[in-house]
Amino acid sequence: MIRINQVKMPLKHDKAMIEKQLLKELRILPEELEAWYIKKESLDARKNPPMAVYTIDCRVKGQARLLSKRSDIQIAPNEHYVYPKTKPEAQTLAHRPVIIGFGPAGMFAAWLLTEMGYKPLIIERGADVDNRTAQVADYWNGGPLNTESNVQFGEGGAGAFSDGKLTTRIKDPRSKTVLEVLTKYGAPEEIRYQNKPHIGTDILKPLVKNLRNDLIQRGAEIRFNTCVKDFVFEGGQLKALTLSTGENLETDTAILAVGHSSRDTFEALKDKKVDIVRKPFAVGVRIEHPQKMIDVSQYEPHTSELLERYGAAEYHLTADTTSGRSVYTFCMCPGGFVVGAASEQDTVVTNGMSQHARNQVNANSALLVNVNPEDFPSADLLAGIELQRTLERKAFELGGKNGKAPAMTVGAFLDSKKANQVGTVTPSYTPGVEMTDLTKGLPAFIVEAMREALPKMDRKLKGFAMDDAIMTGFETRTSSPIRIVRDQESLMSTNHEGLFPCGEGAGYAGGIMSSACDGLRVAEKIVENWKL
Repeated sequence: MIRINQVKMPLKHDKAMIEKQLLKELRILPEELEAWYIKKESLDARKNPPMAVYTIDCRVKGQARLLSKRSDIQIAPNEHYVYPKTKPEAQTLAHRPVIIGFGPAGMFAAWLLTEMGYKPLIIERGADVDNRTAQVADYWNGGPLNTESNVQFGEGGAGAFSDGKLTTRIKDPRSKTVLEVLTKYGAPEEIRYQNKPHIGTDILKPLVKNLRNDLIQRGAEIRFNTCVKDFVFEGGQLKALTLSTGENLETDTAILAVGHSSRDTFEALKDKKVDIVRKPFAVGVRIEHPQKMIDVSQYEPHTSELLERYGAAEYHLTADTTSGRSVYTFCMCPGGFVVGAASEQDTVVTNGMSQHARNQVNANSALLVNVNPEDFPSADLLAGIELQRTLERKAFELGGKNGKAPAMTVGAFLDSKKANQVGTVTPSYTPGVEMTDLTKGLPAFIVEAMREALPKMDRKLKGFAMDDAIMTGFETRTSSPIRIVRDQESLMSTNHEGLFPCGEGAGYAGGIMSSACDGLRVAEKIVENWKL
């Protein structure tokens, strides 16, 4: 195909208008255009009015003649996924490969292995997505927390209860394959070309189920409500996994695709002296504003037109502080909710979630401060987890020890003389919030950094530091506080053969897209080096 860049359209347009403009750009008749599809859509907000800008791949009659006449038209690069090939010297697998965890990394590792005929066995400690959704809803409505099946654990991983963002900073060509697979199982087609694609929790859940059912039909096996309790190694080689069912599962090949909250798994690996290093992460709060205010701040003077075309506005803010720490927003959920994401009893953890329509009253995002290993309470490998746990227990106490989350207005946070009471922004967290002093639970360096950063962010996005904005505590599960070290070539643990650390929990990804790409990357290594 050939690629046409910079096809500009007014905000109000449809596909027929795009095709008409494409014919004009190519200077050809309609019958000469054989096929076309959108490669990328972006917004040029510098124009007045703003314009939608497309990159389009197409096939036309007499293509060679057209290319010879037009230096501005290029052949579209071949971006199809290259499936791995097994090396001639590859060893034969003694057991089917095991995947521990069925979040994005585990799902895409399973997809590739199944594509290649390996029929993997998937172990997931949480429930299937339907039962898991019911369990989470019960917890959000004031019921008991299921510590094995919650926002962190279960089919689809933590991403199943999120905005379903697919933006990523990685430049991995596997990203295109991830988008294609997601659309195959139910994601909207536009995620293939949108500049900032997202799916939404309401579409992610049936999508995950569709993918799982297809894997099973093609030979994969999934065991829900089953946890890996221990790892059996002999001479540095993986031999078996001890499951919560009491079974000793023999295997010499396991992809460790657990999420960043699998703390008991990290303890088991530490006990086995698997190479682990501490890594930075971030801690903070969820901050909520009226979505209408965000829309106006980001879209004016073309708010109505941009809303109609692109939906609720997003933002991403950063601010440097005099301490040297950076403060930034993360996982912004336009028109969404703040949700409870705890996985341990007597703790409160916040996160954000949006439906595909992003049509709720509030916008929310994490407001985070970098935490470095030197900030950890001890030199222990898992000291970052202990810091997280301390903050989560403190949030539970500040919330009243009844499941509510502690909350504070930005006005009171910045100036203690201002009233700390709900105003124009109603907190969305269920089962509710307790208005209290968040500074009693956060380390001083985090409080100081956020107090310095909020006015700076307000200068970038008018209204961000509005008095009535709500801060709900605490956001602690931003990324894994450890990295399970793997060899750069084999992608196996550096001192335990057969164990493949993978995805966000292992410290090699951050979000749906990068986790899914890492799942593909690790599965490729298994296909290359082990025969069926």
